Amino acid sequence: MKRLLALAVTLASGIVLSAAAQTSPAPAAPAAPAGPAKIAVIAFQVAVGQTNEGQRNFADLQKKYAPREDQLKNLNDDIETLTKQLQTQGDKLSEVERASRAKAIDDKKKKLDRDAEDARNDFQQEMQDMYNGLASKVYDVLEAYAQQQGYTIVLDVAQQQTPVLYATESTNITKAVIDAYNLKSGVPAPPAQPAAAAPKPAPQSAKPPATH
Repeated sequence: MKRLLALAVTLASGIVLSAAAQTSPAPAAPAAPAGPAKIAVIAFQVAVGQTNEGQRNFADLQKKYAPREDQLKNLNDDIETLTKQLQTQGDKLSEVERASRAKAIDDKKKKLDRDAEDARNDFQQEMQDMYNGLASKVYDVLEAYAQQQGYTIVLDVAQQQTPVLYATESTNITKAVIDAYNLKSGVPAPPAQPAAAAPKPAPQSAKPPATH
């Protein structure tokens, strides 16, 4: 059951973006006019995950993998039932029958492990592809927004190695970029979902994609 619960957590997490690809840093922006630097901060992975398009795509991916999750649960339930039967009836069975049932349970456990691993790998690969494609588009909007607002530097505060120790809320452009992207994409906001089902931000290791 622990295997199944671990997979369920993986399938329910937002952008299992532990699989998000590592990409090179964005190139330097065009030279800014001389003067004080205008700096902004953004939680880039949060911005990607909270766009209407990101929430929609993640919900669609969850629906796609729901049947496989159900199959794993059914297989796990079957293993638990057979195991309990063997425990309660074992002393009434012949040695050959006990060995046969034990082998059948072991075979099912191995199949559960293989199927769960396959599901995790497939889900993570699709999540990675989905994130990379969307992150590239969100970055384009971020770049345009920063230039329009005259920012000379934008720091990603979602990164573990970020040098930012303090920033006022007025410098945080995460929501502004999300709103700008939603407006550009035209994707409507998804229906309200329970908090447990809402997409989560990408892991700290993810980086914005390189621009063209």
